[in-house]
Amino acid sequence: MKNELLHTPEGVRDLYGEECAAKEAMRQKISGIFHSYGFRDIQTPMFEFFDIFAKERGSVRSRDMFKFFDKEGNTLVLRPDITPSIARSVAKYYAQETMPVRLCYCGNTFINHDSLLGHMKEVTQIGAELIGDETSDADAEMLACVIDCFKAAGLEKFQVEIGHNGFMRCLLKDLDLDDEIRMELLELIEAKNFYGADEVLEQAGASKESREIFRRLSVCFGSIEKIAELKQVTEDPELISYIEYLEKLYSILSYYKLESYVYFDLAKMGRFEYYTGIIFQGYTYGTGDVLCTGGRYDSLLKHFGKDAPSVGFAINLDLLMLALSRQKIAVEVEDAGSILLYERAQKEKAIQTAVAMRRNGERVTLMKRFNEKTIEDYVDLAKRQKNTALTYISEDGSSKTLYELK
Repeated sequence: MKNELLHTPEGVRDLYGEECAAKEAMRQKISGIFHSYGFRDIQTPMFEFFDIFAKERGSVRSRDMFKFFDKEGNTLVLRPDITPSIARSVAKYYAQETMPVRLCYCGNTFINHDSLLGHMKEVTQIGAELIGDETSDADAEMLACVIDCFKAAGLEKFQVEIGHNGFMRCLLKDLDLDDEIRMELLELIEAKNFYGADEVLEQAGASKESREIFRRLSVCFGSIEKIAELKQVTEDPELISYIEYLEKLYSILSYYKLESYVYFDLAKMGRFEYYTGIIFQGYTYGTGDVLCTGGRYDSLLKHFGKDAPSVGFAINLDLLMLALSRQKIAVEVEDAGSILLYERAQKEKAIQTAVAMRRNGERVTLMKRFNEKTIEDYVDLAKRQKNTALTYISEDGSSKTLYELK
């Protein structure tokens, strides 16, 4: 029984030592990027009422949420997604604000994935939301922020894939598809199985133009020039407007000198139903999953009583740390500080020395030597913990540095 108590449930894990320190250092680094863009911190509760994330809000499926009840019988959930929580907060605290609001956050989310998928059920998300700005400038700025976060993290080889949620919805709007067939079609398109998608479209009675656009999606992705080729096979003004919007977005990104980090793919639907405009995902090698998801969600805040266009993104901090580790990219962390070891007779001197060092901004671990431990035991401890130094105050009050990290 004691051994069983040492294990964590499936899908969660402990984080300690250098790995924990590196993750915290990365959190601070990315938060610094957010602050440099003018975003301000916000914290929302780890659990909320179920209705905040209900189906009509377009968040995670109900069966994938961790649910429980309070004493009044209300259904609560561990938040599976932070964006709806931000939307609720903005509608409450910024109800009368007519200017853009910039908020950033870091917190854990909880999704009850099927065990066979191999996904963690608790992950740390760090993200930013820009509320009250419907322009392409806002979309481009959020993409620039994502790229700057990845660069600040130390990544050199990464890409941000951009699409538009409206494009695929426009293509599918005239098709009478039930939910099951619709999901099958979207999964085929997401997997780039356009032959299978064409069969489904043919059976659904799609027009020749629609089927031709779907076929061209198999080759028209990557550069903005490739996306522009789709204008040659459609006369639908709505579809053309989405392509031209991405062209405009690319032009703005060129002002940031960041256009080399993006590529385009219109055969995408957003992970969440609340996305209404551009959608984007960040990738790098060393992990088989998406590091960052984001997009525009102009209708979500209406559910909470405030009509405000919005765009935002969240970085999976745990996957980012995994990618950095597999790419052998070191994360600089604060040193562990020094150890001040003393004999019992020199307690007063040791305490006063430690207090003075701490007031000077140094990190000091104060340790009294136990009789059953040798000096070498403490030197070994300093080495294991990667302390910068170990200073020993002996019985006669003299001080000597026994170890320094090189």
